[in-house]
Amino acid sequence: MGASATGWHARLAELGLRLPPVAAPVASYVPAVRSGQLVFTSGQLPFVDGGLRRTGKVGGSVAIEDAAADAKVCALNGLAAIDALVGLDEIARVVRVVGYVASAEGFTGQPRVVNGASEILGRVFGQAGQHARSAVGVAELPLGAPVEVELTVELR
Repeated sequence: MGASATGWHARLAELGLRLPPVAAPVASYVPAVRSGQLVFTSGQLPFVDGGLRRTGKVGGSVAIEDAAADAKVCALNGLAAIDALVGLDEIARVVRVVGYVASAEGFTGQPRVVNGASEILGRVFGQAGQHARSAVGVAELPLGAPVEVELTVELR
């Protein structure tokens, strides 16, 4: 699916998804900013109903599959931030995804975790969801989250 004829909100509904409320910043920043035809989100944590789904390090107390599900939640939270700023239907394409994975010592499966975000963006946006990406292992993330995701999108 390329540029949506009926809109990205309709595509989300087709997939049985809905955007959550925009997550409140946990420090001094805004959820998303626009610069020209690009929108950059702040790092999105896997907040559901105002709290983290889980805490811990991937490859330790958090399974890869659970962290990938968290990355999907992060991506949806990012889309919610974009929707609040400019409207989801203004998105022409997803440009870049950066995923940070709180990794236990020796864990090297960060790309598998960030696939959770990439795959949901592909399901929603089709060809327009193909993006450049980085999957970075880190020692710690805010509030003990296992994953954090940033999105960059191009507008129509």
